[in-house]
Amino acid sequence: MELPIYQVDAFATKVFSGNPAAVMPLQHWFDDTTLQAIAEENNVSETAFLVACDRGYELRWFTPTVEVNLCGHATLAAAHTLFEHLGHGGDIVYFQTRSGELGVSRSGDLLTLDFPVTPLVPGEVDLAVCDALGAIASEAVLPPDDPHSVVYVYEFEQDVATLQPDFAALLSASKYSVIATAPGDDCDFVSRFFGPQVGINEDPVTGSAHCALVPYWSKRLGQHTLQARQISARGGELACELRDGRVFMTGRAVTFMRGAVVAEL
Repeated sequence: MELPIYQVDAFATKVFSGNPAAVMPLQHWFDDTTLQAIAEENNVSETAFLVACDRGYELRWFTPTVEVNLCGHATLAAAHTLFEHLGHGGDIVYFQTRSGELGVSRSGDLLTLDFPVTPLVPGEVDLAVCDALGAIASEAVLPPDDPHSVVYVYEFEQDVATLQPDFAALLSASKYSVIATAPGDDCDFVSRFFGPQVGINEDPVTGSAHCALVPYWSKRLGQHTLQARQISARGGELACELRDGRVFMTGRAVTFMRGAVVAEL
């Protein structure tokens, strides 16, 4: 049996930008060890696996080292694959995930994610983490329950742009991934995501991080619609909205590759 596989650049208008994700539609679920091995073999920040169900598709996300509870760019990539390559009808698709039901709607070539809000509370700025990042943050905020990442806030876009993390030191200093953010020079806010804890030193564009960033910046700036930019080397643009207790993120996606897995699994 050959299994189809697609590689999609998400939050991108052209290839070699945004965040690459592998997308694998399956007829049934393989065991977790096999799914993790496939994700490690693919060696992109996330592999999205999906299986059709009564209400859309069950969806799971794996980095090269772990399964994660929420991933924005790979969800965008999965929806793009369904709309563009697998004949999904209509303009919305629903995914059943560890983080509840997630919807992705399309309007032309724009795709909009409907994601949950990640609430934040004040935290302590850890100087060991700042040393690992290469600059002292002015503020730290984090989810109150079972945090998987902490947000470090800087004063200027340039502060975030010039961070040069020591990833071994960051892994030692923090059990959480770190989102660095600041006001943008020509957008509402910028960010970078560092996650050696989940096998991703720097993620190019991180949709799930914006579940925390959008409510933070919405409150700080006093506006519900925000233009965001993740200023990794590949970069990515997100049009964001905080509405009815949900975070909506809009972007584009481009198929880089499609093929088949021919190995026996």
